[in-house]
Amino acid sequence: MTPEQHLLEAASHNQFESLTAAQKETLQQAVAKVVSIAAGKGITIEAMIELLRSGLTVSELLTYLATQTGNAV
Repeated sequence: MTPEQHLLEAASHNQFESLTAAQKETLQQAVAKVVSIAAGKGITIEAMIELLRSGLTVSELLTYLATQTGNAV
């Protein structure tokens, strides 16, 4: 499983399998964009997965990413 797939799984709380093919593709594109933004700020996929597993919602994760200035997590 790729790191992006792990992030998808953590973000969707195992609901990924119930999505249609089009929904999965849209979600994968969105996750790829989030990963790209995070990488530009020095935040790893592993750090985002850990934040989601610790209880952060996807909305809270996006807010967190928006407030970062490039410092590594």
